[in-house]
Amino acid sequence: MRKHLETVSGMYRTWRADREVEARTPLYGLVAEFENETVLLAAARRVRQEGYRRMDAYKPFPVHGLAHAIGFSDWLLPWIIFFGGVTGALAGVALQVWTMAYDYPWNVGGRPLISWPQFIPITFELTILLAAFGAVFGMLALNGLPRPHHSIFNTPNFERATQDRFFLCVEAWDPRFDREETARFLQSLGPVAVSEVNR
Repeated sequence: MRKHLETVSGMYRTWRADREVEARTPLYGLVAEFENETVLLAAARRVRQEGYRRMDAYKPFPVHGLAHAIGFSDWLLPWIIFFGGVTGALAGVALQVWTMAYDYPWNVGGRPLISWPQFIPITFELTILLAAFGAVFGMLALNGLPRPHHSIFNTPNFERATQDRFFLCVEAWDPRFDREETARFLQSLGPVAVSEVNR
């Protein structure tokens, strides 16, 4: 368990450091616009093979295999949900043990004061409740929401991302990012346009 906690802690520190570097960069990234999902998926695979790791894709409908192609991994949210659930379970048991055995002990029909079968419903409910809170508020925090405006909205023609266009953004805080070289590489993938997007 300790090894897992150290791994999660290290991943969080990396994520936090990346966010600080991102905040200091005036250019958000380079965005390539594509006409269809097949070209977008092929381009995403090429960008990943080239060594870029900080990228995102925007499209009007789900594209099978795209999350894997851009290297998307949702590693932090499941841990937040897990620890929320564990906290809820421990809180449920602790609350019932305290109230039944210490704060107001009451012998009903000779039953033991600490009787784990009767603790199951409350423990279950608090586990689900805190795990759900972890899921909702963890998702909002990790996505930076609420956010009325995002830099990607500055992309020319981006309103078509909900209609019939597909966008691939290589973010400026990627370690391999170079404005000219990355722009040339994205142009070689056959996009309709490549645009610089500022914050």
